[in-house]
Amino acid sequence: MAAAAVDELEKQGCGYVVVRYTVPGIKDLAAGAKILFDQGADLVMTLGMVGRQTVDKDCALAADFGLQMVQATTGRHVIGVMVHEEEAADEDKLAWLFDRRTREHAVNAYDLLFRPEAIRRRAGTGQREGYADAGPIHRAGP
Repeated sequence: MAAAAVDELEKQGCGYVVVRYTVPGIKDLAAGAKILFDQGADLVMTLGMVGRQTVDKDCALAADFGLQMVQATTGRHVIGVMVHEEEAADEDKLAWLFDRRTREHAVNAYDLLFRPEAIRRRAGTGQREGYADAGPIHRAGP
């Protein structure tokens, strides 16, 4: 996942430095993100896989709460990229999803820092990182 993120960021442009910080598991992502912010990072992408078991989903929820806390306390974005093992029926599809979701989030990260107008243009359009976009909701008249 990290290789896909770096590759996609290189396609987007320059103006950033990639620092990789590896943690033992997804519940450690928040501490890793905070450490990177303390070292001067402007934005952090976190990458992880969530297993199929209930305990794995509980750990993912705890990890997400931690990442939300880091964002709230630092005032900086954490782009959390998690792929749940149950999202794909086989390893090839799972590998494809890892790559695609990571790349789409890398574009979001770059845009937050360097092209905020691109984020504004996509707002409300039902973007989904990984699988097909949901598309915007079309409001019916009264």
